[in-house]
Amino acid sequence: MQISARVHYACLAMLELAARYDQERPLSIREIVARHPIPQPFLVQILQSLRSSGLVSSTRGSSGGYRLSIPPDQVSIADIADAIGCGESNCAAAESNEGSPEQEAVRSLWLRADEAAREVLTQTRLSDLVRICSQSSAAMFYI
Repeated sequence: MQISARVHYACLAMLELAARYDQERPLSIREIVARHPIPQPFLVQILQSLRSSGLVSSTRGSSGGYRLSIPPDQVSIADIADAIGCGESNCAAAESNEGSPEQEAVRSLWLRADEAAREVLTQTRLSDLVRICSQSSAAMFYI
């Protein structure tokens, strides 16, 4: 499974929103871009996709921005990839049903690897990443 830049950036943006889930103030695009090197026009498109899928909501105006629509423990990384449109298998070899026994063996390997990656993304919640980040940040202060 290949992870596109869109999915990577969407995960970073969603992680920022999840870390601030309990705050009432929405997070602006400018604040996300300040923390992560995501091109702003690209982030706008990503957030629109996430909003269309119902994962985030937006508020307009000078104090507007984005918030998670769903609690972080109910959003899987696969949900984010699906919302961006990149959740399907990227295994080109899986498209062909003909070939030698060697080709079939290798194709089967790629399919199993893709399924295993999909399972990890499905089992990993946004709240898991928030917890990992907070533990990493806390550990840095003790060094």
